[in-house]
Amino acid sequence: MIDFIETPSPNHDERKLPVSILVLHYTGMQDAAAAIRRLTDAEAKVSSHYLISEDGQILRLVDEGRRAWHAGKSYWRGVEDVNSASIGIELVNPGHDIGYRPFPEAQMAALIPLMADIVGRHRITRGNIVGHSDIAPARKVDPGELFDWERLARLRLALPRPRKYLTDPHWSDGGFLLALERFGYDVADKDAAVKAFQRRYRPERIDGVICGETRAILLSLLTGGDKGAEARGGTSGPRTY
Repeated sequence: MIDFIETPSPNHDERKLPVSILVLHYTGMQDAAAAIRRLTDAEAKVSSHYLISEDGQILRLVDEGRRAWHAGKSYWRGVEDVNSASIGIELVNPGHDIGYRPFPEAQMAALIPLMADIVGRHRITRGNIVGHSDIAPARKVDPGELFDWERLARLRLALPRPRKYLTDPHWSDGGFLLALERFGYDVADKDAAVKAFQRRYRPERIDGVICGETRAILLSLLTGGDKGAEARGGTSGPRTY
């Protein structure tokens, strides 16, 4: 059972779609108190279902049956009203504009069972566990390159970064963008979409360049499906990008 503190926000309305997406955010504010004030301020018109402080305390702001206002203008895999189709979790972190830093162990330790509970109850696939930057690449960069997606992937709570049998399909840039759109991203802002993909799946170099490695990672994700590219098995293999 997940322990949380009820901290009701007035910022929610009726869902129009069943839950199929889980979105992770950072707050981008100085501390938890500032984030809570904003997320529960009726005039701010923003909220999330949960907030997790850096010491691991979980607050529930909006009941999961209601549509929280965390995604803003966003898109994922054909869904334009992401708020209606998602659960949103805010992680307290100052963010890139104030003082971005790694997410503490206590915070991650609280996040993991909460995610597992949500994913299990709503049967959310790993391909639909996303960051805010994935669903709004032109506007957002959170939870960012310091977030430990690989840890979640090892627990089957996110898609793993493909590392085996990577082969460059030699798509043109246009072909890559079509493939990225097929995977789920909004590619209207091409540079932002490529950087968002890299931020998630190759965070050590976020340059917006559609290179052989970037193409190879996307191909592996597409062929692996939501079971993850690693589901194809094997422990090693050539890299041909």
